[in-house]
Amino acid sequence: QVQPVESGGGLVQPGGSLRLSCTAPGFTSNRCSLLWSRQAAGKQREWVSSISPTDGRTSYADSVKGRATISTDKAKDTVYLQMNSLKPEDTATYSCKTCGYDWGQGTQVTVSS
Repeated sequence: QVQPVESGGGLVQPGGSLRLSCTAPGFTSNRCSLLWSRQAAGKQREWVSSISPTDGRTSYADSVKGRATISTDKAKDTVYLQMNSLKPEDTATYSCKTCGYDWGQGTQVTVSS
């Protein structure tokens, strides 16, 4: 299966923002929800957010609700995750997936002063 490619991570101070991107050929063209997850060192993967490519319905984990916004650009086959008011506990590798694709290798987000 094809792996999407994530980008946009980095080192940011608490309270800062990042916009993560995830892209692959055809990634936004099927009917399955597009998912963002994250995995912190030594912890299990945690679902973060989903968006339906058919009706645009979005869902968020309680841990990011109100601070995260998921969106898509179908012309670019890209899904985004805008993260605001970042906290140290948001530090993790963020990956994306949809049906027919593997998890990407992820983009590292580190929130630290």
